[in-house]
Amino acid sequence: MGHGHGHGPPYKVPDASIYKVADAPELVEVERALARRGLKDPWLRNEVWRYNVKQFSTHRSRLITFLFKGFPLGFAAFVATIGVEYALGVDYHAHGGHGHGDEKGHGSGHH
Repeated sequence: MGHGHGHGPPYKVPDASIYKVADAPELVEVERALARRGLKDPWLRNEVWRYNVKQFSTHRSRLITFLFKGFPLGFAAFVATIGVEYALGVDYHAHGGHGHGDEKGHGSGHH
């Protein structure tokens, strides 16, 4: 029960060995700069996927996708809300006499 109706997991985590720093020229330069200082980053391989433009596109396109992912659905909901309010006659500009210049029954200054 609760295992997705007999299917496997919804995604497959790739083996870390498929990512090689040599595949990302930007990271090769980082690795060389660290080596010149006698340092090594054992986790650098974890960043290789970010530079795989074919599979994951660019950082900019990932950001745009992230920011606008729900935009079409949100816009459709906005249009539907406007349509429903129009159909029901909702008017947010009607004040209904909340004392804005309405002097009836509030005393007109005569004693």
